[in-house]
Amino acid sequence: MDPELRRVATDRRQLSEGAYKDQTNLVARQRLYDHQEPQFDLPGIVLDMLSGMRGPVLDLGCGNGRYLSRLRDERPDLAAVGADASLGMLEDVPAGLPVVCADAVELPVSAESVGAVLAMHMLYHVSDLDAALTEVIRVLTPDGVFIASTNAEDDKHELDELWASAAAEVMGVEQAPGRVRSSDNFPLDSGADVLREQFAAVEVHELKGHIETADPDVVLPHLASYRIWAAQSGVPFDDVLARVRERLERTVADAGAFTITTRNGVIRARRPE
Repeated sequence: MDPELRRVATDRRQLSEGAYKDQTNLVARQRLYDHQEPQFDLPGIVLDMLSGMRGPVLDLGCGNGRYLSRLRDERPDLAAVGADASLGMLEDVPAGLPVVCADAVELPVSAESVGAVLAMHMLYHVSDLDAALTEVIRVLTPDGVFIASTNAEDDKHELDELWASAAAEVMGVEQAPGRVRSSDNFPLDSGADVLREQFAAVEVHELKGHIETADPDVVLPHLASYRIWAAQSGVPFDDVLARVRERLERTVADAGAFTITTRNGVIRARRPE
């Protein structure tokens, strides 16, 4: 990723006041997976990974509270608490769920007080990954676990190709700036290797699937949710998005559907001894 785009994708102010000032963009990305086959119950996978664990649980980068809600409903004994850097995002968390506005690199949590820390699709937004992981280790109990999720580098590569070709056509260049992929800051395969350097018993639960749709409006809101970051690369966003629609419509007319390949995963690790 271009260094400037990497900075933007990890800048707390850009995230909390722009891309994640509320849950709008997050929901647009979550809804794309409503059309994925097979369907993966990520909160359910996390609950399985927490089987036998004692709380409390800290959901770091809790967003709109998707995981907190399931933890409250199915494992209230874990006393889950959410943390997010965006006050606006926390306003969309269901009422009654305990949350705190905090940065991952400076957690308002006592040492060795948390049985598990979750970081679901959020480590790639952390400005200082080493500092954040140091904080995770600090707050975990000696037998605590860390659970993180992210996308692989080849996840949804069809969207990257679609966006890049549409942008090049609109801009009249041979190669246009690619779609901003913040997950490239912490992709699945190399991200697991990073955790192996600091944690013990690192396990990767890989999830592969595909999204097949004949409706461009299944895909376009997902791409539109990256507007703030794409603007940093000088791409005429609305024009490119319109060209993407045209290309999707042609693909559906010719092939009957547009297919996206997905590959992401959940990583479980233990606190180092």
